[in-house]
Amino acid sequence: MYKIVIDSCGELPENLKKDGHFATVSLELDVDGFRIRDDETFDQHDFLRRVKESIKGPKSSCPSPEEYMRSFEGDADNVYVITLSGKLSGSYNSAVLAANLYNEEHEDEPKNIYVFNSRSASIGETIIGMKVQELEEAGNSFDDVVKQTEEYISSMNTFFVLETLDTLRKAGRLSNLKALVANTLNIKPVMGSTKEGAIQQLGQARGMKKALSKMVTDMIAATKNCEDRVLAIAHCNCPERAEYVKQCIEKLAKFKKIVIVNTAGISSMYANDGGVILAV
Repeated sequence: MYKIVIDSCGELPENLKKDGHFATVSLELDVDGFRIRDDETFDQHDFLRRVKESIKGPKSSCPSPEEYMRSFEGDADNVYVITLSGKLSGSYNSAVLAANLYNEEHEDEPKNIYVFNSRSASIGETIIGMKVQELEEAGNSFDDVVKQTEEYISSMNTFFVLETLDTLRKAGRLSNLKALVANTLNIKPVMGSTKEGAIQQLGQARGMKKALSKMVTDMIAATKNCEDRVLAIAHCNCPERAEYVKQCIEKLAKFKKIVIVNTAGISSMYANDGGVILAV
């Protein structure tokens, strides 16, 4: 028996939500003192409204070790945990501590528990979970699943395009002047993850369609053996853009599978209204 635990930054498609092997551990959001749990009660439209009206911008807090430990319970002997990048959140460190504490408290019946630092976010975590399940269902040993999944994570890339820079500005990651100039000139940054899991700007374009096209071409250029890989698209309240990105991709390359999901809470905070994320 195995279980795949993903923190709530990783959006699960409906089929995986119904799959008994997956579990979610929730992060929390704070917008000017209003607390929001990133679970099935998350109201994206209300959250985006609050973010738009906020002066300080949203913040997040990671799950406690105790919450992770509760997720390890059950019949599964092999437990795989996938977290938001350790460069962006304390979720990874919390999960590692939980794994150590759990087996200390259950030394008579320890579990195989491994925590993956996704070095990504959102659907980057999701496709890692899908890879773990593929390897488990193929009959691989726990150690082989861990080894091959770590290799898979090292080969991954994550990209995203933002509609607005306001959240980055409010968080102090961008000057007011730069944000004003970008918004005035309709400049859309193309962002991505570093190999360590931090966020970097890869380029920019004037207008959303040009930025999305650049993101797609950058992704294709960085991806080897597309036909053997699963590609995931997450959108924040903009399904038409996600479908447009999918169509652009299908004109340039053939992937094993393409998954589209709407962002949940933490990913909505990062992508903001109108943002699109790619992971492959």
